[in-house]
Order: sequence, then C-alpha cells, then structure tokens
Amino acid sequence: MTSSSSDVIDKAPSDGATATLGGEQKRSIEQIALLVFIVVPFLALLATVPLVWGWGVSWLDLGLLVFFYFLGCHGITIGFHRYFTHGSFKAKRPLRIALAIMGSMAVEGPLVRWVADHRRHHKFSDAEGDPHSPWRFGETLPALMKGLWWAHIAWMFDEEQTPQEKYAPDLVRDPAMRAISRQFALWTAVSLLLPPLIGGLATMSWWGAFTGFFWGSLVRVALLHHVTWSINSICHAVGKRPFKSRDRSGNVWWLAVLSCGESWHNLHHADPTSARHGVERGQIDSSARFIRWFERLGWAYDVRWPSRSRIDARRADGDGSSRRGKAAAKAA
Repeated sequence: MTSSSSDVIDKAPSDGATATLGGEQKRSIEQIALLVFIVVPFLALLATVPLVWGWGVSWLDLGLLVFFYFLGCHGITIGFHRYFTHGSFKAKRPLRIALAIMGSMAVEGPLVRWVADHRRHHKFSDAEGDPHSPWRFGETLPALMKGLWWAHIAWMFDEEQTPQEKYAPDLVRDPAMRAISRQFALWTAVSLLLPPLIGGLATMSWWGAFTGFFWGSLVRVALLHHVTWSINSICHAVGKRPFKSRDRSGNVWWLAVLSCGESWHNLHHADPTSARHGVERGQIDSSARFIRWFERLGWAYDVRWPSRSRIDARRADGDGSSRRGKAAAKAA
C-alpha cells in the first residue's frame, strides 16, 4: 500500500472541531509539545535500568507506576476506545465523565481527536486513508520497517488531521465531552503532578516527590504510550488471525496484560462493537472484566457481549455450523 499527502481524508466543515482542541491542522507548537512528551518519558524509561541498579526502586514508586498506568490504560481501552469510539456499552453520566477524564490522563491526546482518528482508522483499516497502517509504504521488508515506524510514532506528526466534525460529531456536540477534550492540558498536568504529590507527602521528602515523578509520571507515561502505539504497529503486522477481518489485524498474546486486553486485536477488527476482545479461554481481557463489574453495579447497560454463535460466525474457517460439521466428520 502506498500513500501521499493526497490520501483520502474526507474533508468536512469543522467550526465546532477547533473548539475541542486540535482542529484540522496540527500547529507547530502542538508538534513541539508532542515531541517533548514522547522523548522525555522515553529517556526516563531508558534510565530505569541504571537507576534500579544503582539505587533500587521503592514499593511506593512501583505502586504509583502500576496504579496510574492501569488507571490511564483502562481509561483509554474502556473509555476512549470501547465506549466513546465503538459504543460497546452505554454508561450513566458519572461513569461517562470519569472515563473521559481517565482516558485524558493517559496523555495520548484530546478525547475528540483520539476518537476521530480511531474511527477513521476502522473505516480505512490497512487501506488508503488509514492514518496509521504499517503497510502504508508497501509490503517489502524495507517498506514494512518504514511503515512500522510510521504506525508507531511518525503518523502523529502529520500536519493534516482527521476531521473531527465528520468522524466524532456526537462528541463535538456534547458540551461535557467537548469541555473535557478542550481541558486536555489540565488533565495532563493532573496526571503528571499527582504521583510526585503522593510520593512527597507519603515520605515527607523532596526525594520522594522526585522518585514519584520519575516512576509514577515519566516512566509510566512512556510505557503506556509505547504499549498503546504497539497496537497500531505490531498488532497490524504480526500475530494470529483466527477471525475474518478485511485488514491485517492480529492477536499478540504477550501484549495482553499491559494493553488491558487490546492486543486481542483480530477479534476486535472482526467485531468492532464487541465489549470483549479476548473471547477465547485463557485470553486475559481486564477491560472486559471492568465493564462486567460496571454492568453489575448498574453504571453500564446495553453491553454488547459477544455470543458464542456470533464469535463462531466470524472465524476465518467459516461459521459455527461448518466448524462443528468438520469436527463431526473428523470424529467419524
């Protein structure tokens, strides 16, 4: 697959889109900020090995890293992705607002822009117009290496952005969601400052605040970023494909825990509105587990759980009846 600046972008008027932060063109200041938020946390991630070797890491710092990592990760996977992008369930207003804020604290961009980009990705998945396909430049090994870099990071620096009015009109017209999207800088600050605040108060020291910031903010953000971006790059280049989809999405098991179930990506592209992505025995999907708890508490409803017949109908080797027929013939 090849692409150029004339890719299918589907232009649309966007008077309200600029009000959600971002608009149609990514400004230079946004690109600089993006670069800072990619490079600085990544440098911190690289520094973890010598720091652990030299000074070690406290349980408090590990606790801050793990807690804020999975808070932001589930905000993205449950909130930005399964709920806001695909409507896998309906949510009461308090949960809706909480998920929007949690996803914003992952520091992966404003809500409306994130949703618009992902809906466009599904519309053109691994074809002309997909904003982050690793097959963008072709199928040779050099082209794929270039495509993996594009899908993982480089696509975010493209000046031309997805029209938010066209791909996320529901969120653009929602005052609360539009406000949270516009407040992205605020939620980023909250996300980065809470770990050092907790670390400093818990230890009553500036050193505790510093290590809380290092592990709970910088290292956590870097790790979450690269795990999330790996769904765009790695999960569209490798992995098993037991389900029928019109793209190259694959299941990558070793990313399942860190991605909160998102790396069962083949089923997701075969059935995008499903609330559960890991549908087979042993496929860990913590996001689906939380959605189940929200449903039992009455916070979420009309959840689109995949039935066995629906899962079987999407298998790459045919529907459930044909699979059972093959099994019966083999047994005979």
